[in-house]
Amino acid sequence: MRKIFAALLCAGILLLPGCAAPASDPSAPAAADWCGLTYEYSLPLTHADQFTVSYYKNGYARIDIADGSRYLVVPAGQDVPDGLDNGTVILQQPLDRIYLVATSAMDLFRAVGGLDSIRLSGTDADGWYIPEARQAMERGDILYAGKYSAPDYERIYAEQCDLAVESTMIYHTPEVKEQLERLGVPVLVERSSYESDPLGRMEWVKLYGVLLGCETQAEAVYQAELDRLSAIADQPDTGKTVAFFHINTNGSVTVRKSGDYVAKMIDMAGGDYVFSELSAQEDNALSTTNLQMEAFYAGAKDADCLIYNSTIGGELHTMEELLAKSPLLADCKAVREGSVWCTGQNLFQSSMGLGGMILDIHTVLTDPAPDPAALTYLHRLT
Repeated sequence: MRKIFAALLCAGILLLPGCAAPASDPSAPAAADWCGLTYEYSLPLTHADQFTVSYYKNGYARIDIADGSRYLVVPAGQDVPDGLDNGTVILQQPLDRIYLVATSAMDLFRAVGGLDSIRLSGTDADGWYIPEARQAMERGDILYAGKYSAPDYERIYAEQCDLAVESTMIYHTPEVKEQLERLGVPVLVERSSYESDPLGRMEWVKLYGVLLGCETQAEAVYQAELDRLSAIADQPDTGKTVAFFHINTNGSVTVRKSGDYVAKMIDMAGGDYVFSELSAQEDNALSTTNLQMEAFYAGAKDADCLIYNSTIGGELHTMEELLAKSPLLADCKAVREGSVWCTGQNLFQSSMGLGGMILDIHTVLTDPAPDPAALTYLHRLT
């Protein structure tokens, strides 16, 4: 896997009636003239497989998403082409009054200097771990407009919102999507979480670069992350085993399956994921599964490193806190040797930070006493 990783790093709302478009298939960009638009080229993607972008003459860009959604980005000053079919959503630039509900997208907008394009948020100021987002809300540059299931339609309408970027949770409340569209607000569902490759998740920065017209900056940001990782890509595996987990209130343990992006980050960092035998085909297609504590202990007791996932229940800081959740873990090798780490809650809003997390994992696997200041997303339990 790490040889493959190294090789890849080196590679570097208007609904209109009319003509039918080619089927949305992110694996096959629309490399042809389309509805009177002259095809020029497709956006190069190295790891993402959940979207494609095809460019046409005069700056038009067609975006195809893996859920079958299709968008046409119309440059400022250009007209909407005649004859588009009713499955194509029009995004008229400039897009500068966005309602951002998908928390994973905020860091991608931040990375390309696009926070000024976001006017409304589905998360209030206290819910942001991205300082720039929190500060923008405290200044009033970004306003709270309700969470995904209960948006403030009056505020959204009054603020003349020109795009809603939703998480996949919107699939559970289709009536919200329908109401936004009735108000004239196009909806784009953010699917970077469906990318099994962590580098593919970061590559979604290019999609937002297309929306904001800053493709060059998005490419530079993405390439900078690949360059950071090149320092460890050719290094040999550490031979260290890693368990990544969360203990639920009922005592069961949530772990990642082998195809999940976290398991792949461990591999990229030079570690071996201890639950690599768990595949997405077992029991369901979810990338996580729950184990009874005894089963987790049997798989993780000899792991060289334990990483506790703070996303749901909050951060742990001491071994005492961990063992209060399960005294059985006291006999784990990593607990005895003091190699238990916890993610910061900032990690899972830091979509462009996945490269940094890979570097953090590599550091704790190769340095027995790393400087805490050298770690961005991990801290050791004391």
